[in-house]
Amino acid sequence: MTDRLAVESVRFRYPSREGATVFDDISLSVATGEVLMLLGPNGTGKSTLLKCMAGLLAPQAGRVTLDGVDLHTLSPSRLARRVGYVPQSSMSTFPFRVRDIVVMGRAPHLHALASPSRADEAIAEQVLHDIGIVHLAHRTCHQISGGEWQMVLIARALAQQPDVLLLDEPTSHLDVGNQVRILGSVRQLGARGLTVVMATHAPDQAFMAADRVAMIKDGRLMAHGTPAGVLTREILGRAYGVEVEVVELKGNIGRRVCAPILRTDGSGWAAPKGPAGPIISGTT
Repeated sequence: MTDRLAVESVRFRYPSREGATVFDDISLSVATGEVLMLLGPNGTGKSTLLKCMAGLLAPQAGRVTLDGVDLHTLSPSRLARRVGYVPQSSMSTFPFRVRDIVVMGRAPHLHALASPSRADEAIAEQVLHDIGIVHLAHRTCHQISGGEWQMVLIARALAQQPDVLLLDEPTSHLDVGNQVRILGSVRQLGARGLTVVMATHAPDQAFMAADRVAMIKDGRLMAHGTPAGVLTREILGRAYGVEVEVVELKGNIGRRVCAPILRTDGSGWAAPKGPAGPIISGTT
C-alpha cells in the first residue's frame, strides 16, 4: 500500500490559549485503504489533529500532505472532493430529510448556485444503500436515533466521494449495537480502498476495526504501529494512568479486549507499574 495521507513533524497551538502547544513534532502516515485509529487521554489533541488532517486548521510547523501535496496548496473545493470530515455529532437545527442531508455531500462537486443533478442524487441514493440506511431516506433527522444520525453524517461525507475519511469520535454516546454497526462500516470502507482515520476513546475498537494505531499523550506521539503492538499492558498503563490487562477472547472470536484492573479492596483503579515516561513502539 502507498501512503495517501501524511503528517510531517506537525506542531499546533491555539493563539487564543496563551500560546499553549496542543501537540508537537507529530509524524505519521496512512496508506491507501488503511484504517488508522487515534487514541489517547482526554485533551491530548486528537480532535485538533484531525482538523489539521482535514485542512481546517493550519499547523505552526510541519505540514500535512495528500498524495505528497501540501493540503494548504489545494483550493477548498478540491480539498473537499478529496477529504471527507465527520465532526463529533451534533443534531441539525432544521428537520431536513435524511436523503437531502446526504445529497448535501455533493456540494463540493457543484458550481455556485447550481442544484444537484440526477447523477448527484443517484450517488447519494447509492451511498444510502451501501451503508444500509436507505430505509431512513424519507425520515427527518429529528425522527431517527443517535446511532442512525451518526450513520447519516458518515453517508453525507461518503457522498463527497473522498479518498480520505476522517471521523471524530463517531461512536461516542452510542449503545453497543450502534457502535458495532459503525465499526463494521469503517472496516468495510477500508476494505473498499478508502483511507480512514478515526479518533476514539475506546482502545477495544482498534482491535475490532483498525489496521494501525497512533497513541498520543502530552502532545507527543507515544506509540504508532499495529493494534497488537501498541495496545499492550505497558503502553496502555502509561497512556491512561491505570493498570490494564489485554485479554485474548476464547473460542472463534479471534480478538483481544482491554480490561482496566480494579483493586480487590474496592479502593480504586490500580496504577501502572514502572516509570511514567513516554515510550515509542517500533511495531509495524
